[in-house]
Amino acid sequence: MGTLKGGTRPPWVGLGAGVAVQMASGNAYNFPLYSHSLKSVLGFNQKQLTMLGVANDIGENVGVLPGIFCNKFPPWVLLSIGSCACFFGYGVLWLAVSQTVQNLPYWLLWVSLCIATNSTAWFSTAIIVTNMKNFPRNRGTVAGILKGYSGLSAAVFTEVYSLLLNHSSSKLLLFLALGIPALCFMTMYFVRPCTPASGDDPSEDSHFLFTQAASVALGIYILTTTTLDNFVTLSNPVSYALVAIMVLLLVAPLAIPVKMTFYRSDNSKSGKPIQPVRSSDQLVHEEGNEEKAEPLLRTSSSTTNLGSFHDSDGVSDVDILLAEGEGAVKKKRKPRRGEDFSFREALVKADFWLLFLVFFVGVGSGVAVLNNLAQIGVAQGVHDTTILMSLFSFCNFVGRLGGGVVSEYFLRSRMIPRTVWMTFSQVLMLITYLLFASSLSGTLYVATAMLGICYGVQFSIMVPTTSELFGLKNFGTFYNFMSLGNPLGALLFSSFLAGYIYDSEAARQHAVSCVGPTCFRTTFLVLAGVCCMGSILSMVLTKRIRPVYDMLYGGSSFRLVQDSSH
Repeated sequence: MGTLKGGTRPPWVGLGAGVAVQMASGNAYNFPLYSHSLKSVLGFNQKQLTMLGVANDIGENVGVLPGIFCNKFPPWVLLSIGSCACFFGYGVLWLAVSQTVQNLPYWLLWVSLCIATNSTAWFSTAIIVTNMKNFPRNRGTVAGILKGYSGLSAAVFTEVYSLLLNHSSSKLLLFLALGIPALCFMTMYFVRPCTPASGDDPSEDSHFLFTQAASVALGIYILTTTTLDNFVTLSNPVSYALVAIMVLLLVAPLAIPVKMTFYRSDNSKSGKPIQPVRSSDQLVHEEGNEEKAEPLLRTSSSTTNLGSFHDSDGVSDVDILLAEGEGAVKKKRKPRRGEDFSFREALVKADFWLLFLVFFVGVGSGVAVLNNLAQIGVAQGVHDTTILMSLFSFCNFVGRLGGGVVSEYFLRSRMIPRTVWMTFSQVLMLITYLLFASSLSGTLYVATAMLGICYGVQFSIMVPTTSELFGLKNFGTFYNFMSLGNPLGALLFSSFLAGYIYDSEAARQHAVSCVGPTCFRTTFLVLAGVCCMGSILSMVLTKRIRPVYDMLYGGSSFRLVQDSSH
């Protein structure tokens, strides 16, 4: 991975640059903005369009390769691969929609969309893994900030689409094919592993607070301008000015390293070096150096029999046991929770599958409603669902940002495990689905807002919890595996459950579109039952992992656990 960049400023530069890339990683959310053009210009039917939606979800969430690559290559490699995927994938779609090249085969468009949205996995893995390692003491806060900006990306792209690109699908695809790679190439130098500061800097909390405030200001601004655009016709100069203000709010976190450049902290002025916090990767590396400096194989009866232990495959088990008994070699033990796990070691742990199932229930049921939100609105008599989508997007952002902040505060002040908030949010989701099922007048917008917040909380809790239970060394692999809960939930709850029931009700009504509360009532009742099960699993997980947080954060201090393989 190369040498780590030292100093207190580089982690904040990486976070500021990462915010912009994380926003770009939400490019998969743009499918509803140009899907109608795929249908009208290319003549696709609804079934073909639905299958393209499946390609969009698969590409966005299948991140096995990024998870493997992030442990072997620096972040700029992952960002470069994601940029190429964006360029070629959206480039092919632009050629088709703009009719620059005609009669492209359907399978090529399907594969291209899958490749294009797979850039999301490369971008997100590079940014989240790097910043989690750069700020190991503030994992919940960092996860909330990055996931919050990701949740806002749909609203940002919608703003660009409506105010800057004049609702043109071909211009949007060209913007995605050229603009996102350009952004990544401009920022990739600043997204790098750094030596994290110890947290002795008193300005650290204020820096995080500023970043959170900037993201909230951006969310409120986008919600306001989107609503304004629906009621008032804006001239081109006004539209460009609104987009420019949005860009300034987006890059606001970069003001932190700029301020640190011109106004150094008291520690820096006094000449006191801030002691760096060593990540688990660094601890492993340092232990390896110590072993090289002082070899463990010393002269003894067992080492005489053992010979070259590391080079020979013909050593007997008895010789190895003798060597371990006399201290010639260290016995490798299985890691404990909170230490660095390999992927194989994590797969046999009950906590790993409990966390996956809880996350699957939360995001899987939520994405089922999100994918059908337009149809849900029409079924309940709301034909213009733009405000409904904007409301969900903003509340999703609030849940992601707030989940990280709240979980971090209560974890450090009262030692409450993060997964408690997954339990609370899924109980609230259960109530929300019952509200949806009731179809009472005035509850649609309230239920949508509640669901958006609860849906966002799942992401901001899953990310730091995974790193705290199974370590940062292979965090990229674990994070991408957990993310599979999203497409699996979409397939099970959206396609098989909601889609089947909706089509059956529409057929019973002898209509193309289903109207009335019965269209989704059964779906919502099933989702409520699923969230009840998820809440129970989350409570079991919380009880099991409480000792991990006592170990990591006990005594108001943060401990980085060494790797168990040494």
